[in-house]
Amino acid sequence: MKRIVVALVAVGMAMSVVPAASAAEGNELTNIRTGRHDGFDRVVFDFNGPRPEVTAGRSSEPYHCGSGKPISANGDEFLDVTMQPANAHNYAGPRSFDTPGLLNVRSVTNTCDFEAHLGFSIGYAGQGRAYDISFLDNPTRVVVDVYSP
Repeated sequence: MKRIVVALVAVGMAMSVVPAASAAEGNELTNIRTGRHDGFDRVVFDFNGPRPEVTAGRSSEPYHCGSGKPISANGDEFLDVTMQPANAHNYAGPRSFDTPGLLNVRSVTNTCDFEAHLGFSIGYAGQGRAYDISFLDNPTRVVVDVYSP
């Protein structure tokens, strides 16, 4: 009888964890796009799930979230964008690239893809640039605009 109770408790615990893990895994990065607009450069992250929570802040250099080691990327300053829950486990596109042809944004670099935390560092020319983060739906997109001085 004890074994049956222990087994039922274990199954119940496992089933209560599965939906949260599945939700995080379902919010996968599917594309990254950049573009030049009048007065700003735009970086768009496409997802196949719900809107992730987004935090952002400036840094002088991008760092890998797991090791803490610096990552080489183009830019005078960087906007570190973290999205959660989100991942890029199955994303086949480039994770780091330079952005020729844009006025402000110089590079987009993946800094984290661990435990439903997905991070990118957006390198740009100059320092203290104004930026804005917004969302679009159907499909879910995180939009980062970096403004010209």
